[in-house]
Amino acid sequence: MKGSTSRRCSCRDPKTGKPYGTACPKRTSRRHGSWTVVHELVPRQDGTRRRFRRGGFATSTEATEELRKVEALLAIPEKDDDAGLLAISDLLEACAKTKEPLPDYDEIRRRFATGQTLNTKTTVGEWLDLWLAGKKRLRVGGLKRYETDVRIHLKPHLGDIRLDKLRVHHINTMFDAINEANIEIAEQNTQRRAALDELKATPNRGAENRAHRKRLRAAIAAMPPFRRTTGVATQQHIKGTLRAALNTAIAQQLMAPFNPAEHVELAPGTKPKALVWTDARVEHWHTTGAKPSPVMVWTPEQTGRFLDHIAGDRLEVMWRLIAFRGLRRGEGCAPRWIDHDPATASLAIATQLVQDGWEVIEGAPKTNSGIRVIALDAETNQMLLDHRRRQAKERLAWGPAWQDTGRIFTEPDGSWLHPGKLTDLFARLVADADLPPIRLHDLRHGAATLMLAAGVDIKVISETLGHSDTRITRDIYQSVLDELARAAAEAIVKLVPRAHRPTNPRDQGKQTGNEPSGGTRSA
Repeated sequence: MKGSTSRRCSCRDPKTGKPYGTACPKRTSRRHGSWTVVHELVPRQDGTRRRFRRGGFATSTEATEELRKVEALLAIPEKDDDAGLLAISDLLEACAKTKEPLPDYDEIRRRFATGQTLNTKTTVGEWLDLWLAGKKRLRVGGLKRYETDVRIHLKPHLGDIRLDKLRVHHINTMFDAINEANIEIAEQNTQRRAALDELKATPNRGAENRAHRKRLRAAIAAMPPFRRTTGVATQQHIKGTLRAALNTAIAQQLMAPFNPAEHVELAPGTKPKALVWTDARVEHWHTTGAKPSPVMVWTPEQTGRFLDHIAGDRLEVMWRLIAFRGLRRGEGCAPRWIDHDPATASLAIATQLVQDGWEVIEGAPKTNSGIRVIALDAETNQMLLDHRRRQAKERLAWGPAWQDTGRIFTEPDGSWLHPGKLTDLFARLVADADLPPIRLHDLRHGAATLMLAAGVDIKVISETLGHSDTRITRDIYQSVLDELARAAAEAIVKLVPRAHRPTNPRDQGKQTGNEPSGGTRSA
Protein backbone atom coordinates (compact mmCIF):
# COMPACT_ATOMS: atom_id res chain seq x y z
CA MET A 1 0.00 0.00 0.00
CA LYS A 2 1.47 3.31 -1.10
CA GLY A 3 0.75 6.91 -0.25
CA SER A 4 1.64 10.24 -1.75
CA THR A 5 1.20 13.98 -1.38
CA SER A 6 0.34 16.39 -4.15
CA ARG A 7 -0.37 20.07 -4.62
CA ARG A 8 -3.50 21.32 -6.30
CA CYS A 9 -5.16 24.65 -6.98
CA SER A 10 -8.55 25.75 -8.20
CA CYS A 11 -7.31 28.27 -10.78
CA ARG A 12 -9.01 28.16 -14.20
CA ASP A 13 -8.09 29.43 -17.67
CA PRO A 14 -10.25 32.55 -18.19
CA LYS A 15 -10.55 31.77 -21.90
CA THR A 16 -11.67 28.15 -21.70
CA GLY A 17 -12.95 28.01 -18.12
CA LYS A 18 -11.07 24.73 -17.55
CA PRO A 19 -8.79 24.12 -14.52
CA TYR A 20 -5.10 24.85 -15.13
CA GLY A 21 -3.95 21.82 -13.18
CA THR A 22 -0.20 21.44 -13.22
CA ALA A 23 0.01 24.17 -15.91
CA CYS A 24 -1.09 26.91 -13.51
CA PRO A 25 1.18 29.97 -13.98
CA LYS A 26 1.24 30.55 -10.21
CA ARG A 27 2.43 27.01 -9.46
CA THR A 28 6.05 28.17 -9.07
CA SER A 29 5.04 29.83 -5.79
CA ARG A 30 5.30 27.40 -2.85
CA ARG A 31 2.42 29.13 -1.09
CA HIS A 32 0.01 28.76 -4.00
CA GLY A 33 -2.71 26.06 -3.79
CA SER A 34 -3.11 23.40 -1.11
CA TRP A 35 -1.62 20.00 -0.46
CA THR A 36 -3.51 16.69 -0.46
CA VAL A 37 -2.67 13.31 1.07
CA VAL A 38 -3.74 10.08 -0.63
CA HIS A 39 -2.99 6.59 0.68
CA GLU A 40 -4.23 3.22 -0.53
CA LEU A 41 -6.16 1.19 2.08
CA VAL A 42 -7.02 -2.49 2.34
CA PRO A 43 -10.06 -3.24 0.16
CA ARG A 44 -13.42 -3.44 1.90
CA GLN A 45 -14.89 -6.80 2.84
CA ASP A 46 -16.85 -6.83 -0.41
CA GLY A 47 -13.58 -6.35 -2.33
CA THR A 48 -14.16 -2.76 -3.42
CA ARG A 49 -11.17 -0.44 -3.54
CA ARG A 50 -10.80 2.53 -1.17
CA ARG A 51 -8.31 5.27 -0.28
CA PHE A 52 -7.63 7.63 2.56
CA ARG A 53 -7.80 11.10 1.04
CA ARG A 54 -7.50 14.40 2.87
CA GLY A 55 -6.71 17.84 1.48
CA GLY A 56 -6.44 21.44 2.56
CA PHE A 57 -2.88 21.36 3.91
CA ALA A 58 -1.08 24.69 3.51
CA THR A 59 2.41 23.26 3.12
CA SER A 60 4.15 20.14 1.94
CA THR A 61 5.49 19.61 5.47
CA GLU A 62 1.98 19.43 6.97
CA ALA A 63 0.83 17.01 4.27
CA THR A 64 3.88 14.80 4.74
CA GLU A 65 3.34 14.73 8.51
CA GLU A 66 -0.27 13.57 7.97
CA LEU A 67 0.93 10.91 5.55
CA ARG A 68 3.44 9.60 8.11
CA LYS A 69 0.62 9.30 10.69
CA VAL A 70 -1.44 7.23 8.25
CA GLU A 71 1.53 4.99 7.49
CA ALA A 72 2.26 4.55 11.20
CA LEU A 73 -1.31 3.47 11.94
CA LEU A 74 -1.30 1.01 9.04
CA ALA A 75 1.98 -0.43 10.36
CA ILE A 76 0.44 -1.42 13.74
CA PRO A 77 -0.82 -4.84 12.54
CA GLU A 78 1.56 -7.43 11.15
CA LYS A 79 1.70 -7.59 7.36
CA ASP A 80 -0.08 -10.96 7.33
CA ASP A 81 -2.78 -9.84 9.81
CA ASP A 82 -5.62 -9.36 7.34
CA ALA A 83 -8.24 -8.74 10.03
CA GLY A 84 -6.04 -6.15 11.74
CA LEU A 85 -5.28 -4.32 8.51
CA LEU A 86 -8.98 -4.31 7.70
CA ALA A 87 -9.84 -2.81 11.10
CA ILE A 88 -7.22 -0.05 10.76
CA SER A 89 -8.40 0.70 7.23
CA ASP A 90 -12.00 0.92 8.46
CA LEU A 91 -10.87 3.41 11.09
CA LEU A 92 -8.98 5.55 8.57
CA GLU A 93 -11.88 5.48 6.11
CA ALA A 94 -14.25 6.64 8.87
CA CYS A 95 -11.88 9.49 9.77
CA ALA A 96 -11.72 10.60 6.14
CA LYS A 97 -15.53 10.62 5.85
CA THR A 98 -16.16 12.51 9.09
CA LYS A 99 -13.13 14.80 8.54
CA GLU A 100 -12.11 14.19 12.17
CA PRO A 101 -8.42 14.34 13.16
CA LEU A 102 -6.50 11.08 13.04
CA PRO A 103 -6.62 9.23 16.39
CA ASP A 104 -3.66 9.12 18.72
CA TYR A 105 -1.15 6.46 17.62
CA ASP A 106 -0.33 5.23 21.15
CA GLU A 107 -4.03 4.91 22.06
CA ILE A 108 -4.84 2.94 18.89
CA ARG A 109 -1.82 0.70 19.40
CA ARG A 110 -2.93 -0.03 22.98
CA ARG A 111 -6.49 -0.75 21.93
CA PHE A 112 -5.30 -2.97 19.08
CA ALA A 113 -3.00 -4.94 21.38
CA THR A 114 -5.80 -5.54 23.91
CA GLY A 115 -8.39 -6.48 21.29
CA GLN A 116 -10.64 -3.47 21.92
CA THR A 117 -12.71 -1.50 19.45
CA LEU A 118 -10.55 1.06 17.69
CA ASN A 119 -13.25 3.73 17.65
CA THR A 120 -12.19 6.21 20.34
CA LYS A 121 -15.33 8.29 19.74
CA THR A 122 -17.77 5.63 20.97
CA THR A 123 -20.84 7.22 22.50
CA VAL A 124 -22.69 5.94 25.55
CA GLY A 125 -25.58 4.90 23.31
CA GLU A 126 -23.31 2.93 20.96
CA TRP A 127 -21.64 1.21 23.89
CA LEU A 128 -24.97 0.31 25.52
CA ASP A 129 -26.06 -1.35 22.27
CA LEU A 130 -22.82 -3.35 22.14
CA TRP A 131 -23.13 -4.25 25.82
CA LEU A 132 -26.71 -5.47 25.37
CA ALA A 133 -25.68 -7.53 22.35
CA GLY A 134 -23.29 -9.40 24.63
CA LYS A 135 -26.11 -10.14 27.10
CA LYS A 136 -28.21 -12.29 24.77
CA ARG A 137 -27.60 -15.35 26.93
CA LEU A 138 -29.40 -13.76 29.85
CA ARG A 139 -32.81 -15.02 30.83
CA VAL A 140 -35.64 -13.26 29.03
CA GLY A 141 -36.89 -11.35 32.08
CA GLY A 142 -33.48 -9.97 33.03
CA LEU A 143 -32.63 -8.99 29.46
CA LYS A 144 -35.99 -7.22 29.09
CA ARG A 145 -35.30 -5.15 32.20
CA TYR A 146 -31.90 -4.09 30.84
CA GLU A 147 -33.35 -3.28 27.41
CA THR A 148 -36.15 -1.21 28.98
CA ASP A 149 -33.70 0.82 31.08
CA VAL A 150 -31.51 1.47 28.04
CA ARG A 151 -34.33 2.27 25.60
CA ILE A 152 -36.54 4.45 27.82
CA HIS A 153 -34.02 6.23 30.03
CA LEU A 154 -30.29 5.79 29.38
CA LYS A 155 -30.05 6.33 25.61
CA PRO A 156 -32.48 9.28 25.44
CA HIS A 157 -30.63 11.12 28.23
CA LEU A 158 -27.01 9.97 27.85
CA GLY A 159 -26.78 8.31 24.43
CA ASP A 160 -25.05 11.18 22.58
CA ILE A 161 -22.30 11.69 25.18
CA ARG A 162 -18.89 10.23 24.39
CA LEU A 163 -18.26 7.21 26.59
CA ASP A 164 -14.90 8.45 27.82
CA LYS A 165 -16.40 11.88 28.58
CA LEU A 166 -19.29 10.65 30.74
CA ARG A 167 -19.25 12.29 34.17
CA VAL A 168 -21.26 12.16 37.39
CA HIS A 169 -23.07 15.42 36.63
CA HIS A 170 -24.42 13.96 33.36
CA ILE A 171 -26.07 11.11 35.27
CA ASN A 172 -27.36 13.43 37.99
CA THR A 173 -28.94 15.57 35.27
CA MET A 174 -30.68 12.48 33.88
CA PHE A 175 -32.25 11.60 37.22
CA ASP A 176 -33.25 15.23 37.79
CA ALA A 177 -35.07 15.13 34.45
CA ILE A 178 -36.75 11.82 35.38
CA ASN A 179 -38.01 13.30 38.66
CA GLU A 180 -39.26 16.43 36.91
CA ALA A 181 -41.13 14.21 34.44
CA ASN A 182 -42.59 12.31 37.41
CA ILE A 183 -44.11 15.54 38.75
CA GLU A 184 -45.60 16.34 35.35
CA ILE A 185 -46.98 12.80 34.94
CA ALA A 186 -48.54 12.89 38.43
CA GLU A 187 -50.23 16.23 37.67
CA GLN A 188 -51.54 14.99 34.33
CA ASN A 189 -52.83 11.76 35.91
CA THR A 190 -54.62 13.80 38.58
CA GLN A 191 -56.24 16.04 35.97
CA ARG A 192 -57.38 13.07 33.89
CA ARG A 193 -58.74 11.26 36.94
CA ALA A 194 -60.66 14.38 38.06
CA ALA A 195 -62.15 14.80 34.58
CA LEU A 196 -63.21 11.14 34.48
CA ASP A 197 -64.79 11.44 37.95
CA GLU A 198 -66.66 14.56 36.86
CA LEU A 199 -67.86 12.79 33.71
CA LYS A 200 -69.05 9.86 35.80
CA ALA A 201 -70.89 12.18 38.20
CA THR A 202 -72.60 14.20 35.47
CA PRO A 203 -76.03 12.76 34.62
CA ASN A 204 -76.99 12.12 31.03
CA ARG A 205 -80.38 13.77 31.29
CA GLY A 206 -80.89 17.30 30.10
CA ALA A 207 -79.39 19.18 27.18
CA GLU A 208 -77.03 21.14 29.41
CA ASN A 209 -75.68 18.00 31.03
CA ARG A 210 -75.20 16.27 27.68
CA ALA A 211 -73.32 19.29 26.34
CA HIS A 212 -71.13 19.29 29.45
CA ARG A 213 -70.41 15.56 29.06
CA LYS A 214 -69.47 16.17 25.43
CA ARG A 215 -67.00 18.88 26.47
CA LEU A 216 -65.56 16.59 29.14
CA ARG A 217 -65.07 13.73 26.68
CA ALA A 218 -63.29 16.06 24.26
CA ALA A 219 -61.05 17.36 27.05
CA ILE A 220 -60.24 13.81 28.22
CA ALA A 221 -59.42 12.73 24.66
CA ALA A 222 -56.93 15.62 24.40
CA MET A 223 -55.24 14.68 27.69
CA PRO A 224 -52.24 12.33 27.85
CA PRO A 225 -53.19 8.77 28.88
CA PHE A 226 -52.53 7.53 32.39
CA ARG A 227 -48.82 6.86 32.81
CA ARG A 228 -46.69 5.34 35.50
CA THR A 229 -44.04 7.41 37.20
CA THR A 230 -40.48 6.15 37.47
CA GLY A 231 -40.31 5.16 41.12
CA VAL A 232 -37.36 5.05 43.47
CA ALA A 233 -36.80 1.31 43.06
CA THR A 234 -36.86 1.65 39.25
CA GLN A 235 -34.35 4.50 39.40
CA GLN A 236 -32.05 2.31 41.45
CA HIS A 237 -32.35 -0.38 38.77
CA ILE A 238 -31.55 2.15 36.02
CA LYS A 239 -28.46 3.18 37.94
CA GLY A 240 -27.51 -0.49 38.39
CA THR A 241 -27.87 -1.15 34.66
CA LEU A 242 -25.63 1.80 33.79
CA ARG A 243 -23.12 0.82 36.45
CA ALA A 244 -22.88 -2.73 35.06
CA ALA A 245 -22.45 -1.48 31.48
CA LEU A 246 -19.73 0.97 32.50
CA ASN A 247 -17.90 -1.66 34.56
CA THR A 248 -17.66 -3.78 31.41
CA ALA A 249 -16.36 -0.77 29.47
CA ILE A 250 -13.72 -0.18 32.16
CA ALA A 251 -12.71 -3.84 32.07
CA GLN A 252 -12.22 -3.53 28.31
CA GLN A 253 -10.21 -0.32 28.86
CA LEU A 254 -12.65 1.78 26.83
CA MET A 255 -12.70 4.44 29.53
CA ALA A 256 -10.72 5.51 32.57
CA PRO A 257 -10.94 3.21 35.62
CA PHE A 258 -13.58 5.42 37.21
CA ASN A 259 -17.26 4.51 37.11
CA PRO A 260 -19.33 7.70 37.45
CA ALA A 261 -22.50 5.70 38.14
CA GLU A 262 -20.92 4.47 41.39
CA HIS A 263 -20.88 8.02 42.73
CA VAL A 264 -24.47 9.01 41.96
CA GLU A 265 -26.58 9.26 45.11
CA LEU A 266 -30.26 8.36 44.89
CA ALA A 267 -32.97 7.98 47.47
CA PRO A 268 -32.79 4.41 48.77
CA GLY A 269 -35.26 2.16 47.03
CA THR A 270 -37.19 -0.14 49.31
CA LYS A 271 -39.10 -3.22 48.28
CA PRO A 272 -42.51 -3.65 49.93
CA LYS A 273 -42.42 -6.09 52.81
CA ALA A 274 -44.68 -9.11 52.98
CA LEU A 275 -47.52 -8.70 55.50
CA VAL A 276 -49.93 -11.34 56.77
CA TRP A 277 -53.69 -10.93 56.30
CA THR A 278 -54.57 -10.69 59.99
CA ASP A 279 -58.18 -10.18 61.09
CA ALA A 280 -57.55 -6.47 61.69
CA ARG A 281 -56.09 -6.02 58.21
CA VAL A 282 -58.95 -7.95 56.60
CA GLU A 283 -61.45 -5.73 58.42
CA HIS A 284 -59.60 -2.60 57.26
CA TRP A 285 -59.62 -3.91 53.67
CA HIS A 286 -63.38 -4.60 53.83
CA THR A 287 -63.92 -1.05 55.11
CA THR A 288 -61.60 0.89 52.80
CA GLY A 289 -60.81 -1.48 49.94
CA ALA A 290 -57.09 -0.73 50.43
CA LYS A 291 -54.41 -3.39 50.82
CA PRO A 292 -51.96 -2.71 53.68
CA SER A 293 -49.04 -3.65 51.42
CA PRO A 294 -48.58 -4.61 47.76
CA VAL A 295 -47.24 -7.94 49.06
CA MET A 296 -49.79 -9.77 51.22
CA VAL A 297 -49.80 -13.39 52.36
CA TRP A 298 -52.57 -15.53 53.74
CA THR A 299 -52.69 -17.08 57.17
CA PRO A 300 -52.59 -20.91 57.29
CA GLU A 301 -56.37 -20.89 57.78
CA GLN A 302 -56.91 -18.72 54.69
CA THR A 303 -54.59 -20.93 52.61
CA GLY A 304 -56.62 -23.93 53.78
CA ARG A 305 -59.85 -22.25 52.67
CA PHE A 306 -58.36 -21.67 49.23
CA LEU A 307 -57.19 -25.28 48.87
CA ASP A 308 -60.61 -26.52 49.99
CA HIS A 309 -62.24 -24.24 47.43
CA ILE A 310 -60.18 -25.59 44.50
CA ALA A 311 -60.40 -29.27 45.55
CA GLY A 312 -61.04 -31.36 42.44
CA ASP A 313 -59.79 -28.65 40.06
CA ARG A 314 -57.70 -29.87 37.09
CA LEU A 315 -54.75 -27.86 38.40
CA GLU A 316 -55.29 -28.59 42.09
CA VAL A 317 -51.84 -30.17 42.50
CA MET A 318 -50.14 -27.19 40.85
CA TRP A 319 -51.86 -24.74 43.20
CA ARG A 320 -50.83 -26.99 46.09
CA LEU A 321 -47.18 -27.03 44.97
CA ILE A 322 -47.09 -23.23 44.76
CA ALA A 323 -48.83 -22.88 48.13
CA PHE A 324 -46.65 -25.40 50.00
CA ARG A 325 -43.37 -25.50 48.08
CA GLY A 326 -43.20 -21.91 46.83
CA LEU A 327 -42.83 -22.42 43.07
CA ARG A 328 -42.69 -19.31 40.94
CA ARG A 329 -45.43 -18.85 38.33
CA GLY A 330 -43.25 -19.96 35.41
CA GLU A 331 -41.91 -22.89 37.42
CA GLY A 332 -45.46 -24.00 38.27
CA CYS A 333 -46.36 -24.13 34.56
CA ALA A 334 -43.24 -25.96 33.47
CA PRO A 335 -42.58 -29.26 35.40
CA ARG A 336 -42.24 -32.31 33.16
CA TRP A 337 -43.07 -35.87 34.07
CA ILE A 338 -39.38 -36.73 33.78
CA ASP A 339 -38.79 -34.24 36.64
CA HIS A 340 -41.04 -36.19 39.04
CA ASP A 341 -39.51 -39.08 40.97
CA PRO A 342 -42.30 -40.91 42.83
CA ALA A 343 -39.85 -43.29 44.51
CA THR A 344 -38.02 -40.48 46.32
CA ALA A 345 -41.08 -38.19 46.49
CA SER A 346 -39.24 -35.31 44.83
CA LEU A 347 -39.71 -32.89 41.97
CA ALA A 348 -36.84 -31.30 40.03
CA ILE A 349 -37.28 -27.63 39.10
CA ALA A 350 -35.15 -27.43 35.98
CA THR A 351 -37.15 -25.26 33.59
CA GLN A 352 -39.80 -22.55 33.51
CA LEU A 353 -42.24 -21.01 31.04
CA VAL A 354 -41.87 -17.24 30.80
CA GLN A 355 -44.03 -14.68 29.06
CA ASP A 356 -42.38 -12.42 26.47
CA GLY A 357 -45.09 -10.00 25.39
CA TRP A 358 -47.83 -12.60 24.96
CA GLU A 359 -45.53 -15.27 23.56
CA VAL A 360 -44.52 -18.10 25.90
CA ILE A 361 -40.87 -19.15 25.92
CA GLU A 362 -39.22 -22.05 27.72
CA GLY A 363 -36.15 -21.14 29.72
CA ALA A 364 -34.08 -21.94 32.77
CA PRO A 365 -35.27 -20.86 36.24
CA LYS A 366 -34.77 -17.24 37.27
CA THR A 367 -31.36 -17.86 38.87
CA ASN A 368 -28.82 -20.68 39.02
CA SER A 369 -30.05 -21.34 42.54
CA GLY A 370 -33.52 -21.76 41.07
CA ILE A 371 -32.43 -25.08 39.56
CA ARG A 372 -33.22 -27.34 42.50
CA VAL A 373 -34.92 -30.50 43.70
CA ILE A 374 -37.79 -30.05 46.15
CA ALA A 375 -39.10 -32.69 48.53
CA LEU A 376 -42.77 -33.66 48.36
CA ASP A 377 -45.04 -34.73 51.15
CA ALA A 378 -46.73 -38.14 50.74
CA GLU A 379 -50.13 -36.63 49.93
CA THR A 380 -48.78 -34.36 47.17
CA ASN A 381 -46.72 -37.23 45.75
CA GLN A 382 -49.83 -39.41 45.52
CA MET A 383 -51.88 -36.57 44.04
CA LEU A 384 -49.31 -36.24 41.24
CA LEU A 385 -49.73 -39.93 40.42
CA ASP A 386 -53.52 -39.51 40.38
CA HIS A 387 -53.08 -36.43 38.16
CA ARG A 388 -51.07 -38.49 35.69
CA ARG A 389 -53.88 -41.05 35.39
CA ARG A 390 -56.36 -38.20 34.86
CA GLN A 391 -54.14 -36.73 32.15
CA ALA A 392 -53.96 -40.12 30.43
CA LYS A 393 -57.77 -40.12 30.18
CA GLU A 394 -57.69 -36.61 28.67
CA ARG A 395 -55.13 -37.81 26.15
CA LEU A 396 -57.40 -40.65 25.05
CA ALA A 397 -60.37 -38.29 24.79
CA TRP A 398 -58.46 -35.85 22.55
CA GLY A 399 -56.99 -38.58 20.34
CA PRO A 400 -54.77 -37.32 17.49
CA ALA A 401 -55.40 -33.70 18.53
CA TRP A 402 -53.53 -34.22 21.81
CA GLN A 403 -50.26 -32.25 22.04
CA ASP A 404 -47.60 -34.33 23.74
CA THR A 405 -45.54 -31.67 25.52
CA GLY A 406 -44.43 -33.92 28.36
CA ARG A 407 -45.62 -31.36 30.91
CA ILE A 408 -47.31 -32.29 34.16
CA PHE A 409 -49.71 -29.35 34.08
CA THR A 410 -51.21 -28.51 30.71
CA GLU A 411 -54.28 -27.25 28.95
CA PRO A 412 -56.94 -29.95 28.36
CA ASP A 413 -55.39 -30.67 24.91
CA GLY A 414 -51.90 -31.16 26.38
CA SER A 415 -50.52 -27.77 25.26
CA TRP A 416 -48.50 -25.44 27.47
CA LEU A 417 -50.16 -23.44 30.19
CA HIS A 418 -49.94 -19.71 29.52
CA PRO A 419 -48.50 -17.86 32.56
CA GLY A 420 -50.65 -14.79 31.89
CA LYS A 421 -53.85 -16.83 31.75
CA LEU A 422 -52.82 -18.57 34.97
CA THR A 423 -52.60 -15.21 36.76
CA ASP A 424 -56.11 -14.29 35.63
CA LEU A 425 -57.46 -17.69 36.66
CA PHE A 426 -55.94 -17.37 40.13
CA ALA A 427 -57.53 -13.94 40.65
CA ARG A 428 -60.95 -15.38 39.77
CA LEU A 429 -60.50 -18.35 42.13
CA VAL A 430 -59.53 -16.03 45.00
CA ALA A 431 -62.58 -13.85 44.43
CA ASP A 432 -64.85 -16.91 44.20
CA ALA A 433 -63.44 -18.20 47.50
CA ASP A 434 -64.28 -14.84 49.16
CA LEU A 435 -60.70 -14.45 50.40
CA PRO A 436 -58.67 -11.25 50.83
CA PRO A 437 -56.78 -10.54 47.60
CA ILE A 438 -53.23 -11.69 46.97
CA ARG A 439 -51.21 -11.98 43.77
CA LEU A 440 -50.25 -15.36 42.39
CA HIS A 441 -46.64 -14.64 43.37
CA ASP A 442 -47.87 -13.96 46.92
CA LEU A 443 -48.99 -17.59 47.11
CA ARG A 444 -45.27 -18.38 46.87
CA HIS A 445 -44.65 -15.91 49.69
CA GLY A 446 -47.32 -17.74 51.66
CA ALA A 447 -45.34 -20.97 51.33
CA ALA A 448 -42.39 -19.26 52.99
CA THR A 449 -44.68 -18.00 55.76
CA LEU A 450 -46.00 -21.53 56.38
CA MET A 451 -42.45 -22.90 56.56
CA LEU A 452 -41.40 -20.12 58.94
CA ALA A 453 -44.43 -20.75 61.15
CA ALA A 454 -43.59 -24.46 61.16
CA GLY A 455 -40.10 -23.67 62.46
CA VAL A 456 -38.24 -24.82 59.32
CA ASP A 457 -34.61 -23.66 59.24
CA ILE A 458 -34.09 -20.50 57.19
CA LYS A 459 -31.44 -22.19 55.00
CA VAL A 460 -33.86 -25.00 54.09
CA ILE A 461 -36.52 -22.40 53.26
CA SER A 462 -34.04 -20.46 51.12
CA GLU A 463 -33.04 -23.58 49.17
CA THR A 464 -36.66 -24.65 48.71
CA LEU A 465 -37.59 -21.25 47.31
CA GLY A 466 -34.50 -21.15 45.07
CA HIS A 467 -32.89 -18.10 46.67
CA SER A 468 -29.15 -17.71 46.16
CA ASP A 469 -28.56 -16.53 49.73
CA THR A 470 -30.40 -16.75 53.04
CA ARG A 471 -30.02 -12.97 53.35
CA ILE A 472 -32.47 -12.57 50.46
CA THR A 473 -34.97 -14.76 52.30
CA ARG A 474 -34.56 -12.83 55.53
CA ASP A 475 -34.84 -9.47 53.76
CA ILE A 476 -38.11 -10.40 52.00
CA TYR A 477 -39.76 -12.00 55.02
CA GLN A 478 -38.36 -9.91 57.86
CA SER A 479 -41.78 -8.42 58.64
CA VAL A 480 -43.27 -11.93 58.75
CA LEU A 481 -40.44 -13.07 61.02
CA ASP A 482 -41.15 -10.12 63.33
CA GLU A 483 -44.84 -11.02 63.55
CA LEU A 484 -44.00 -14.66 64.26
CA ALA A 485 -41.52 -13.59 66.91
CA ARG A 486 -44.17 -11.49 68.65
CA ALA A 487 -46.64 -14.37 68.48
CA ALA A 488 -44.03 -16.70 69.96
CA ALA A 489 -43.35 -14.24 72.79
CA GLU A 490 -47.06 -14.09 73.61
CA ALA A 491 -47.33 -17.88 73.51
CA ILE A 492 -44.40 -18.35 75.89
CA VAL A 493 -45.92 -15.97 78.46
CA LYS A 494 -49.26 -17.78 78.29
CA LEU A 495 -47.57 -21.12 79.00
CA VAL A 496 -46.53 -20.01 82.50
CA PRO A 497 -49.40 -20.04 85.04
CA ARG A 498 -49.58 -16.90 87.18
CA ALA A 499 -51.68 -16.01 90.21
CA HIS A 500 -51.38 -12.35 89.33
CA ARG A 501 -50.61 -10.94 85.88
CA PRO A 502 -49.40 -7.36 85.34
CA THR A 503 -51.91 -5.03 83.75
CA ASN A 504 -51.58 -4.74 79.99
CA PRO A 505 -50.70 -1.09 79.20
CA ARG A 506 -53.38 -1.11 76.52
CA ASP A 507 -55.99 -1.85 79.20
CA GLN A 508 -55.18 1.38 81.06
CA GLY A 509 -58.13 3.68 80.88
CA LYS A 510 -60.60 0.79 80.91
CA GLN A 511 -60.79 0.99 84.72
CA THR A 512 -64.08 1.67 86.48
CA GLY A 513 -64.80 5.06 87.95
CA ASN A 514 -64.38 3.66 91.51
CA GLU A 515 -60.77 2.65 90.87
CA PRO A 516 -57.99 5.14 91.48
CA SER A 517 -56.03 6.40 88.51
CA GLY A 518 -53.08 4.09 87.74
CA GLY A 519 -54.49 1.36 90.03
CA THR A 520 -54.50 -2.33 89.21
CA ARG A 521 -57.19 -4.93 89.39
CA SER A 522 -56.88 -8.04 91.48
CA ALA A 523 -56.46 -11.30 89.64
